[in-house]
Amino acid sequence: MASQTSKPVCVVVGVGPGNGAAFARRFASEGYRVALLARSTELTTALAAKLDGARAYACDVTDAAAVACTFEAIRLELGDVDILVYNPGVGVWANIEEITADAFETSWRANVFGALLTSKQVIPTMKRNKRGCIVFIGATASRRGGARTAAFAPAKAAQKSLAESMARHLWPAGVHVALVILDGVVDTPATRKMMSDKPDSYFIKPDDVAESVIWLTRQKPSAWSFEIEMRPFSEVW
Repeated sequence: MASQTSKPVCVVVGVGPGNGAAFARRFASEGYRVALLARSTELTTALAAKLDGARAYACDVTDAAAVACTFEAIRLELGDVDILVYNPGVGVWANIEEITADAFETSWRANVFGALLTSKQVIPTMKRNKRGCIVFIGATASRRGGARTAAFAPAKAAQKSLAESMARHLWPAGVHVALVILDGVVDTPATRKMMSDKPDSYFIKPDDVAESVIWLTRQKPSAWSFEIEMRPFSEVW
């Protein structure tokens, strides 16, 4: 069993080549043992090999049994979780006439149900220790329903409401729950390829997002933030 006291533990849920990987690198640089969760370990295994004390875990966060099994392994191999960053953001772009029931449910399960399942795995220990931080990576879609966000906007709105409910309940117990609203296009190889005509300033830089998330986890309880926004200057808002 890993030592429970040698280093703090951060779990990053939804590790891809953008924000998820940046979160993993940033927390590892601060001395955290990092658990990298994704449905596939193709990317995360290679990333974990570059980070001291990091481990990759294959986990479908919409499956309650898989979540329970994965977090039990994390506790045994890395220790109790100090930070949970919930990053999955399944985007299904369709209007109400185009969207299927299955696609709507998929978006809800990834953005909300998985957030519930993973949070419930870490809350008991955080409450017992009277410290910890849970950060949800949200989107401006949580505030408005666009014509083609018939699945994504309701899912992100539900995630925001869940986060706010958790914050009201858990802040008095010493657990900081926060929501990051991202407004813009995240800089990844895929988005660069799709939007090759866009200037560098158009994109949200994952490393910069990670820097702000680290700042959130360092806030003092007398001045905690619940919701912060991040967008590049060129984004229309």
